[in-house]
Amino acid sequence: MIETEQVVAIQAPIERVWDYVRSIEGWASLMPGFQQCEVIDDNDSRWTLKVGAGGLLRTVNVHVHVDEWDGPERVTFSYRLAGDPVQGGGLYMARVLGSAETEVSLRVRVEGSGPMAPMWEAMGKPLLPKFAKAFADELKARIEAIAGTSAPVQAVRADKPSLLAFLFGKLRAFWRRATGSDRHTSPN
Repeated sequence: MIETEQVVAIQAPIERVWDYVRSIEGWASLMPGFQQCEVIDDNDSRWTLKVGAGGLLRTVNVHVHVDEWDGPERVTFSYRLAGDPVQGGGLYMARVLGSAETEVSLRVRVEGSGPMAPMWEAMGKPLLPKFAKAFADELKARIEAIAGTSAPVQAVRADKPSLLAFLFGKLRAFWRRATGSDRHTSPN
């Protein structure tokens, strides 16, 4: 299991932050490669993401379940990837810093299973904090743009590499090295 926590100060009152956070579609749209968010009910949704690494491009479906809505201060969630041995969860916590400033803490955990889990986790360990920081920074930028306390935010780039895309690329390279299919012959 790997996990990280990121903390950001958002220049908006906690109520404005909660207005954005309580929409699961808002969370999904921050994900690199975001394609679609299907809301199943108040606590469940399915996110479709396109991830790519090298020549490999695939669509990933992530089932996200909100375990607890306790806003505006707290949300806990869990997720699992359909067809992949990856699941996890996390926690959103917010606290008032001032009348127009809110501190948001995001914790995320990724758990692999099966024989490849140690490799997935070893490759993901240095990347998860970077991914979570980028996500937290984007959340801050979106909320501040909506609240009018910052410059308008640019759309999230669909080609921005995700943690999952990086892991697939590393797994693919590992497999090629292990099977010897990465050896190239030079033309004569």
